[in-house]
Order: sequence, then structure tokens, then C-alpha cells
Amino acid sequence: MKVASVLIPLPVQEAFDYEVPDGLSLVRGDQVAVPLGPRLLRGIVAEVRETTGSNRRLKAVEGRLDDPSVPERTVDFVEWAARWTLNAPGEMAQAALKGLRAPRPRPERRVRRIGDRRPGRETPARSAVLEVLGERSMAGAELARAAGVSSGVVKGLVDEGVLEVIEIEAVAAFDPPDPDHAPAVLTPDQAAAAEAIGAAVDERGFRPFLLDGVTGSGKTEAYLEAAARTLKADPAAQILILLPEIALTQALIARIADRFGAAPAEWHSGVAPPRRRQVWEAVRAGRCNIVVGARSALFLPFVSLRLLIVDEEHDGSFKQDEGLVYHGRDLAVARGRIEGATVVLASATPSLETLWNARSGRYGWLRLGARHGAAVLPDIRLVDLRADPPDPQTWLSRALRTAIAETLAAGEQTLLFLNRRGYAPVVLCRACGHRMTAPDTDSWLVEHRYIGRLVCHLTGFSMPRPKACPACGAEDSLVAVGPGVERIEEEVRSLFPEARIAVFSSDTTPDAASARALIEAMTRGEIDILVATQAAAKGHNFPGLTLVGVVDADLGLRGGDLRAAERTYQLLAQATGRAGRADRPGRALLQTWTPEHPVLQALAAGDREAFVEAEMAEREMAFLPPYGRLAALILSSENAQAVEATARALAEAIPNAERLEVYGPADAPLALVRGRRRKRLLVRADRDVDLQAFLRAWLARVKVPGSVRLTVDVDPYSFL
Repeated sequence: MKVASVLIPLPVQEAFDYEVPDGLSLVRGDQVAVPLGPRLLRGIVAEVRETTGSNRRLKAVEGRLDDPSVPERTVDFVEWAARWTLNAPGEMAQAALKGLRAPRPRPERRVRRIGDRRPGRETPARSAVLEVLGERSMAGAELARAAGVSSGVVKGLVDEGVLEVIEIEAVAAFDPPDPDHAPAVLTPDQAAAAEAIGAAVDERGFRPFLLDGVTGSGKTEAYLEAAARTLKADPAAQILILLPEIALTQALIARIADRFGAAPAEWHSGVAPPRRRQVWEAVRAGRCNIVVGARSALFLPFVSLRLLIVDEEHDGSFKQDEGLVYHGRDLAVARGRIEGATVVLASATPSLETLWNARSGRYGWLRLGARHGAAVLPDIRLVDLRADPPDPQTWLSRALRTAIAETLAAGEQTLLFLNRRGYAPVVLCRACGHRMTAPDTDSWLVEHRYIGRLVCHLTGFSMPRPKACPACGAEDSLVAVGPGVERIEEEVRSLFPEARIAVFSSDTTPDAASARALIEAMTRGEIDILVATQAAAKGHNFPGLTLVGVVDADLGLRGGDLRAAERTYQLLAQATGRAGRADRPGRALLQTWTPEHPVLQALAAGDREAFVEAEMAEREMAFLPPYGRLAALILSSENAQAVEATARALAEAIPNAERLEVYGPADAPLALVRGRRRKRLLVRADRDVDLQAFLRAWLARVKVPGSVRLTVDVDPYSFL
């Protein structure tokens, strides 16, 4: 008999076998309905094989679904990603069907003539409708407008039986991009990069590149010209561009539309579900050439993926920490290898892992060393707060206040950067020292003055600011400690009341539309001072922005996070890189209590290589990424004893292995989240150790109780 192995959405590490009924022909990638208990589930066929029998009776596949099959290389990618990340392959496969889980768009209602019928009473209005309509079908309202009549005339013809209403399934039409529509004028470095990428695509084999260019050097123009060359050689080619933030998509979509004369498809959480379904079906049918999306776009069913671009590849937003745990950048390289596509990782501040791969020759290294056109890199200066401290209960130094005033006087724009939402990060009681925390969570409550509430940014819990301390009962004793962007805005308004000021954070721009509106206002010069979190530090181009003030340059350097220094360097380099991107020179002032820190010294000197060399040396000594590998096991449960017992069982079951260490179990830094106790174990292995095989062997020795949730994070980015 024939047996089909089917990936179904369950947290198990294998496919389920089903008998293939006689007369049903299945191939890898087909979507099928299969029984599981009393339910029918949608699954993807991973394999079909002949067998002489089985020691157990198999249930039969109910039937093949009418939906399009998943391309075989997409199934290959799903299975590889599941093995690499230790996610359940069936749950990973569901990511490839995300678009099909959305409802279909409502069909379009149109009217058309019934044969050659004529109305019983001819009028000029009715005759105009029939003349305009002819043999086609049109929407009723559109037909009335075109004929210059009221919609009642069209309705009357329908009621009389001269016209009929039909429903037409909505099919997304993606205009083919024209590679010759508006070619960019490239610098020699840009042209060389585009040529190298295009030549690799022509070879039709896997080739990864690091496109390493300073902020404002024109990386986007370079990879779009490579995309144009790809489409010129093969009009059926498909191109995927991944971005870390939804807020960046609209600007890139506009640039793609300008360059190719046609807008690309969008794929991210802000796209309406029916539209996502249309995009999925168009990608599968090969009717969509360019997709711009978030990390989940990696799972779309491409049939001719030739070029895959990861813009801002260093950004931590490409790492998904909940549900399916994976890193979009790493999976993008894997998808390119499986598809035989060219992969471009673009960044002004590449991750150390990507730089290591470029240095070792695993990736091609394309460099853009200067800004495009007349723009030059900003001058960066450190403001030593020990010598020039702000006034009491303020946060801006005299040097920064003076620079803002000069910038306003020149009619230019300022960005004040502080990667901290709300008004104040900590609220405590002056009487007893109690710190306000979220219930059942170790996370501190952040004061938000705009909405008059205390908010937990980890769980979303919020409450009105109490009048009395909940610990000691003292009234009016709660005080806000430290600044957030709202507090900085308050200070700036008091200093510069005539300035037009706005705040850019996820609180003030909660969706793509509001973020786009604020970005456009800043681009048009309608904002003088923008107080912003990291939302403004990624990829935006504000022509009038000439001053960036970093309120607390030390913020990301605190704590013991492996990537703290790297992340801080990247974030501050990106933030300061927003200044002086047009024809006016820019400058950046970084307020710091530790100006001697290597990260800040490297930023001030514009010497990325010095920072990279020092950070690489530290990682190499400790055999940490990119010179080693990490994996984390996170246990959580509402039952503290169950977590403790499971952690102890895992610790006792560690397999013997060379060139590998396990640290823990220990309480996670955030040991209590939403009432769940959390413990962590961290694995460090040499690069040539099969870390996934070790983890599988280890986890097979321990039965995790149903009350305990176990999350495996290969190559962790968060250590909370």
C-alpha cells in the first residue's frame, strides 16, 4: 500500500503516517485533510512511499484539498528550519500556510446584459447605460458614473431583467515591474555592488553577500538595480526583500514603485487577512515578482525565488522569541541555499556573525564607503556629563541645549534619541522605597503621563497611577525616577515653546498608518524636534535633519548581556546616521557618564574596525558567537515546584559531550512573568559541535510534564 507522511499542526517532532486510498494520487507538497481523533485537520504531504504492510492499522487520508500545493523546495525549507530550530515540523509547516488560513476577499458584484434584451420603455438614460456597458461587466456604481446617470437607473434595468448581477472572485493583480522604467544613477561603488549581485544571480546558484555600506551610502539603490538586472534576465524571477519594521515598508514600497513603475506586494501583520491570502496565491502562481515583508514572508510559496535581500540584517527584530522561535536572517540564508538563490545581507552596522562570515570568505563582501551625492557622515562628539551635568531634575546638558537652539535658528531639524518609552521607567515610594511592579511579573511599571497610567511593557498590564503607596499606604509619596521620551518632550517644550515637537515611539504610532503619517510630516519639515525611541533609528531619511542628540548613550551598555556592546554600537551608529543625509552637514552629541567606554570611543572616532576587533577578540577568548554556538532552554510554569523538578531532571540528564558546556539551571533574570516561574539553562558549544543533535539526545531523556512549558532557543538573542 501507499503511505503518506503528513505534517499537521501539532507540537510533535515527526510527521504522521496515513494510508493513501486507492485512486488518490498524492505528491510531496499536496495539501490534504486527515483525521485525528474526531477532527479533520489540514496538513502538508511530506513524503509518499510504498510499503508492504504495517504492524499497526493506519487511518486513511480523507482527501486532497483544492488549494494549491506547497512547492517542493518550500517543504524542504520548512523541514530544514524545523530541524535547525527544534520547532515541531508540523507547526513550522503551518507558517507556510498562514496566508491560506485567511478568508477569501469578498467577491466583486458586477452587472452585465442578459442576451440582447431591451427595456420595455426606452429612455436616454437607459440607452446610455446599455451603450456604455456593451458586452462587458461593470460594477453598478462605476457604470452609473460612466453613463452619467443615477444608480437607480441601473437598478431599474436589473429589476426589469435587462441586466443581471454576477459575482466575480477577487483576484489580486500585481503589475509586472519594468526593469527599464527609471534606472538610478549609481556611484562606481554602487554599480560594482549591483554588478556583483546581478552576476551571481545569472549563475543561478546559491551565493550570499554582505552589502556593507555606511549610513546614507545608497545600499537600497544598489540592491534595487541588482533586482532590475535579475528581472531583465528573467521576467518570471521572484524577489523577496525583508525589513525588520513595518514602519519601513511604505518608504521602500514607494521607492520600488518609482523605480519599476509598479508596486510590490506587502506581507506583514498590518496587511488585512484577505489581502494576505491574495498575496499567497499570487506568489504560488508566479503572478507576483517582488514581495516586501517581515520575517514571516520567508515561508511564502515562491516558485522562482532568485534574489533574497535582508535589509538592516543586524536588527534584533528579525529574531522571533515567541511561538516559533527562529532568526529570520539565518533562515533567509538557508532558504536562499535551498532555492539556489542569491542572498544579500545589507547593513551599515553588520552583526558580528555576518562580519565573521564575510571575513572568512563564506560571504561575498561588497563595501560602500561614502555617502551618496554631496552628503557626508556626521561629526560625532561625546558630552561628558561628569563635566557638564544637566540641571537638577532635567536631562539635557548645556551643550545639547545650545546645539538644539542653533539648529532651530538655522531652520533645521533635531532628533533627540532615547530608547525608553513612557515618562519614567521606574515609579517608587519616597517613604518606604517600594518599586511599582506588574502583578505576577518581575517587570517594573513604567509611568505614561499621556494616558495617566502605569504600564508593563512586557505583559501589557496597565493601571491608573495610585494616590497612595500600595505597600505602606503613604499618600502622594510615589515619584517618577529617570527619563522616558515623554519626560524629554516635556523638558524640550519648556525650553523651546515655539518649536514644533513630536514623539515617535510605539505608544504614539501604534500602527503602520500613524507611523507613516509621522515619518512623512518629519520628511516634509513640519516637525522641528523629534523625540524618539529606536523606531526612528532604522533606515529613515529625513533631509532636513542635521542634529542628533543621544540623551543617554550608556543605556544599552548596562547589564551582562552577551550582545550589549554590539547592540549599543549598532543602535547609536544607526541613530546618529540619521543626521546630515542631504546637502547640509550633520552632527551628533552623545551624552554619557562613561566617555572612556570603547563603544563610545569608537563611535566618536568613526572607527568601526577598532570596536569590531576588540569585541571579536573578547568573543574569541570566551568561544562565544561567532566563534562558538549557544542555545537556551527556558522552563516556565505556574507551579514553581514543577519548574524546579523539571530543571533538576534536565540537569541530571545532560549527555556526555566534548567541547560543550551547560550552565544552570538558574532563575531567569525575569523569574516571574504573568504568574509563571521561569528557569533557564544555557548551552555553549564549539562551532564544529552538532548542537542540535546534542539537544535532541538530551531532551529525549527527560519527560517534561504537561504543566511545564519548555522553549528551545537556538542562537538566543534575549537573555531575560
